[in-house]
Amino acid sequence: MISIIFIIFYLSLLFLITFIYKLFRPNNKELLRKIIHIGVGPLIPLAKFLEINQNLAQYIAALVSVLVLINYIYRLFPIIEDIDRKSFGTLFYCLSLFILISFFWDKDPSSLYAGVFIMTFGDGLAGLLGKNFKSRKWIIFNQKKSLIGTATMFLVSLIITGSLAYFGSHEISFFLPLIALLATTIEQFSIAGIDNFFVPIVSAIAFNLLVT
Repeated sequence: MISIIFIIFYLSLLFLITFIYKLFRPNNKELLRKIIHIGVGPLIPLAKFLEINQNLAQYIAALVSVLVLINYIYRLFPIIEDIDRKSFGTLFYCLSLFILISFFWDKDPSSLYAGVFIMTFGDGLAGLLGKNFKSRKWIIFNQKKSLIGTATMFLVSLIITGSLAYFGSHEISFFLPLIALLATTIEQFSIAGIDNFFVPIVSAIAFNLLVT
């Protein structure tokens, strides 16, 4: 029970920070969304540390997915999807978390973290830096991508996989750049936010097959 209260407190604090930031910078919609996007990442290792079991973690992920779907329909919390393009990224994000929890929670936490962290930190930081710093840009399926954002995605993904391999006592192999490259390539195809579904799942599976 204490674990659940702590998780709820963390989420409440995350949303509070977002709402406070919106009061001062209401026009920076993308950053507001990225605060939640990146902030959710640490929840997974936190839940593992608090020894939340797999079934409960699945229930929480499923519940959040349903709530996000309801929010898409009724716009109860527009701040979550208040961006200038049509995207179902948050819903895909929640669904991917549910799938990763179902397959890797107890069997392979390192692969679980790989998928989650590449999505939260890699994709999240790529979006922030790519939009706030000038660099060469290109369009893929009406989605604007940048050199800085793409490079950030690759480097952060490589750091994440390398760190997980090292601290998880796995072999440091030449497959790590391949996983980072795979995640970066998938992130290029982000139409309607579908990358939020495939990037974490493919990254976790690749880490599981090639590293652990």
